[in-house]
Amino acid sequence: MKGRQGVALGRNQPLKRERPKWKSDYPMTEGQLRSKRDEFWDTAPAFEGRKEIWDALRAAASAFESNDHLLAQAILDGASITLPHGALTECYDELGNRYQLPVYCLSPPVNMIEERSDEPDGSDPDSVTADPSSGSTRDPVPGGECQLRLRLSTGRDLRLAVRSTDTVGMMKRRLQSQEDVPSASQRWFFSGRPLTDRLRLDQLNISRDYVVQVILSQRPPPEPGTPVGHTPEACGPAAVEEVSSLPQEPMPVEN
Repeated sequence: MKGRQGVALGRNQPLKRERPKWKSDYPMTEGQLRSKRDEFWDTAPAFEGRKEIWDALRAAASAFESNDHLLAQAILDGASITLPHGALTECYDELGNRYQLPVYCLSPPVNMIEERSDEPDGSDPDSVTADPSSGSTRDPVPGGECQLRLRLSTGRDLRLAVRSTDTVGMMKRRLQSQEDVPSASQRWFFSGRPLTDRLRLDQLNISRDYVVQVILSQRPPPEPGTPVGHTPEACGPAAVEEVSSLPQEPMPVEN
């Protein structure tokens, strides 16, 4: 997230050696932790902030977890990153932009479990079947309804009712109906890769409690001389959707 200019400048503290202790909502394997971290590092720069700062923070977090505090501090100093509280969970660059690292990128959970040979992703299918409200996208019934966790680029988390046979394009339209977000302005990512509209949910292998990132394209400013009545603010939802669907950035399209 971005903070106001100069919020943390001048309040830098050296990186503390203590690693944060935290407990996952569910027992997590090393593979799940690695996937969760990759998902964050692959998508965080797409939201806001400067990519070179994110790269430096990733390198510093890796050195920190390896107990190489001198290297971590050198990386932070070289990138002019300040730590108001001496922790990587809240950082600022020299322009005053704010960056927050989740604790799972800095240390493993206290309830880490070993990988199971019969369940490579560490999930427990019995618990999913016994608890339909767990929010898992792994539904044993083909075409059955399930809850998909989404994180919008606005910072909001939500659950979307979908079916395992839905395509990404269909789920975009479901999100449009639920949240009034034009499907053309949505770009979906999971584990750092973009999801094309023709992919089906049951092809994605999304484990329980994993999150799909949804980046919403910014609406362009009105052209100079555009009548006031044609601005998104002055028009209805149809006009907003028309403006939102203008070319922004490359995104997967359905062939």
